[in-house]
Amino acid sequence: MGASYLAVGWNRQKKIYDWLIFAFCVLYLATFVVLTAIFNPDYTFETVLIRATSTLAVIILHVTLSIGPLTRINKKFLPLLYNRRHLGVSMFCIILVHGSFSILQFHSLGNVNPFVSLFTSNTHFGSLADFPFQALGFFALIIFFLMAITSHDFWLHNLSPKVWKTLHMFVYLAYFLVVMHVMLGVIQYETNPVFIIIMLIGAFTLIALHLIAGTREVNKDDVIYKLKQDGYVLVCDVKDIEEDRAKMFCLDTERIAVYKTGGKLFAVNNVCKHQNGPLGEGKVIDGCITCPWHGYQYLPQNGQSPPPFKEKVSTYDVKLEGTHVWLNPKAYAEGTERPGAVISVVNAE
Repeated sequence: MGASYLAVGWNRQKKIYDWLIFAFCVLYLATFVVLTAIFNPDYTFETVLIRATSTLAVIILHVTLSIGPLTRINKKFLPLLYNRRHLGVSMFCIILVHGSFSILQFHSLGNVNPFVSLFTSNTHFGSLADFPFQALGFFALIIFFLMAITSHDFWLHNLSPKVWKTLHMFVYLAYFLVVMHVMLGVIQYETNPVFIIIMLIGAFTLIALHLIAGTREVNKDDVIYKLKQDGYVLVCDVKDIEEDRAKMFCLDTERIAVYKTGGKLFAVNNVCKHQNGPLGEGKVIDGCITCPWHGYQYLPQNGQSPPPFKEKVSTYDVKLEGTHVWLNPKAYAEGTERPGAVISVVNAE
């Protein structure tokens, strides 16, 4: 978390993350150039760079889009999520190099403005075999550019989480444009099937991961809780909740996380104010509920971020009868303190 929005600072974790990205990119590009020089020595350097950066960007794009569902399936992938935006910005830089060299090589040698040439040199929109695929890549680049320049929390704060999230969901439109850009380009210029293979493997992997993660979320939301009394719903046994961890329940379309910590049970809204991360998948660290996505924290008893931070989430009443955990889905105003349910020694055994 940050009390103010300053220029990006690199802590040890970010430095390691970025160095790994940099090392992978350099190794990939170097390997691509060397192999091309060995097997296709007639290619120009510009052509090799265009191909190398295109395949590298496509690989990083698929990895970036896979991280979200992977973390929902297995928490071991969470370290990849913390600084995922660094991966996205790196991908944009690679795509920018690819796009710049493509425009220089194919549209800068005439007497027409390169950007005008990009959109006027091929107008066969009705032909699949000769579709102006380069324009699709240009529009995808614009979307990635907007995402890259708004990746810092300064923009999330000023645009509001809802607007910011909506903007960044356009990544899926950009992905579609990239797929069409690559596939149509392959049809027109390539005989090597490697590009098609990369795209197909990537697309099928993304679809499978999102379906698996989505199915798990739907199954959680579809659980029916039959026992109710005085506004409370029986949700689980106290032993089902790990210490300093939570279980998430969907009641009246609202996702609620019930935490066990310090000998009590507390209930808060499951949605983090930062990027709508799942608080129920996080844990209590130093007395604070910590979002597993980016580390935003909230006090379990009142849903308030510790000073000087100002984020707040709704709280709920929870009670214990024997070992049975009862939850009231009626939310209190964000930041409202609730006493929590005391776990007796008998309850805990």
